[in-house]
Amino acid sequence: MNERTEPRGFIFPDTFEVTAFGPSIPELEAIVLSELTRAGVRPDAGSVRHRKSSAGNYLAVTVSFWCEDRGHYENAYARLRAHPAVRWTL
Repeated sequence: MNERTEPRGFIFPDTFEVTAFGPSIPELEAIVLSELTRAGVRPDAGSVRHRKSSAGNYLAVTVSFWCEDRGHYENAYARLRAHPAVRWTL
């Protein structure tokens, strides 16, 4: 039997990263940062990265954020997924 000695799941507080995908619009970065802030986590604006799809129709915005607990983490993803400009998250 293989026993795990390290803890399972996420450990809070810690820094996490999310990637939000949406249409290639200039406002997407601001939307992602705003929704993370409203979720009660602290996004690191200096960590933001962008990547356009091969056809240029979609944009991926990746950002790191500091999160105190699982509730805030789940709320951050829920807020992003609920925004009409965000098609999906990783």
